[in-house]
Amino acid sequence: MDSLTQITLGAACGEVVLGKKIGNRAMLWGALGGYLPDFDIMANFVTDEITALAFHRSITHSFLFGVVAPFGFAWLIHQLYRRGIYKNKAYRAGSTLFWLLFVIGVINFVPYMVTQMVNYGVLTWTLLIGAIVYLLFWRFYISNNAGPVNATYKDWYWLFFLSIFTHPLLDSCTAYGTQLFQPFNDYRVALNNISVVDPIYTLPFLICVIITSMLLRNSPKRRFFNYLGIALSTAYLLFTFYNKSKINTVFENSLAEQDFEYQRYMTSPTIFNNVLWHCIAEGDSMYYQGLYSLMDPEPRLRVWNKFPKNHQLVKDYKGDRSIEILKWFSNDYYNIIHRKDGRLQFNDLRFGIFGEKAVSERDYIFHFILEEKNGKIEAHQSREQPEMEESFGQLWRRIKGLPMKTDDGM
Repeated sequence: MDSLTQITLGAACGEVVLGKKIGNRAMLWGALGGYLPDFDIMANFVTDEITALAFHRSITHSFLFGVVAPFGFAWLIHQLYRRGIYKNKAYRAGSTLFWLLFVIGVINFVPYMVTQMVNYGVLTWTLLIGAIVYLLFWRFYISNNAGPVNATYKDWYWLFFLSIFTHPLLDSCTAYGTQLFQPFNDYRVALNNISVVDPIYTLPFLICVIITSMLLRNSPKRRFFNYLGIALSTAYLLFTFYNKSKINTVFENSLAEQDFEYQRYMTSPTIFNNVLWHCIAEGDSMYYQGLYSLMDPEPRLRVWNKFPKNHQLVKDYKGDRSIEILKWFSNDYYNIIHRKDGRLQFNDLRFGIFGEKAVSERDYIFHFILEEKNGKIEAHQSREQPEMEESFGQLWRRIKGLPMKTDDGM
């Protein structure tokens, strides 16, 4: 899921393990542990795009990493506090700056992940607020003497274990998929029950964590609000599985009503919600796709897309590394189309389309442009998309059970 959600979950885990002993430090280190698996995105800076795509949510999101990595991180942090390094004023000034820049980065990454553009308004405000917060920290924390930290190596291990291990478990609930069994198997676990960004899961949880951080470490209310956040988020997560079972039944009935023959299907929620679901089924030569909202007046899909597979368009590149990775990544829910510029386009159909009907090559949410160079395929993810404000307006209409507007205003 998105970085803010994973940081919130990690902070709550840190509080469970060490909150009573070391206060908000437990939440800060738990937040870092909750984000650690996603540092695999650094592969984007040192390797090609397709390799980075395959590496994300692999070894750092595995059960093995969740068990082994905490030994190393626990040792490092235990040494930091055992040797009194944390009492050094320069360390506290630097670590405070690190945490603030870390939070600012996460806040700005969320809108970038949705729009693929830097929101300079958000960036400016977060930097200004960050500067004010840093001055407050300097006045009330950095310039004062640091109190004792009484935590054992075992304590630190459990903090990092819980905050790291829960990250891939939550990620596996999304459609993206998580390689939990690396390095022994590259199977991607994808339960498809929650969106990669879901405010209903994150915001109540985040509010509870913020309230927790403002209370004294020995206050019973502190533990109450932390566990309340965990309980609310867990209850909602369980509710998404119930939603998914309802959607699956509706989709199966709709496929039978249309007399579509299919081999398999998948359903997953659209971005920002758990009400509107994307449904796709695979036939022999065609994919059948549509949207269904829990607010729809009738329990059936009313608008269908039929996507020809066109897999033969890349048959001459069987065994090509880029093609094989994309096929594996999409779990074979993909089709190939000819673009207007003559190039081929690989569409990962698990993520659906913008709107209800695909009318152009840019309507596919997750797609790659394929180019042949020296007998090999080079694939690049395309950032083409419809106008975002209009797309979100259409999404909101469809969530409410209303049809999306067409070009003629209907």
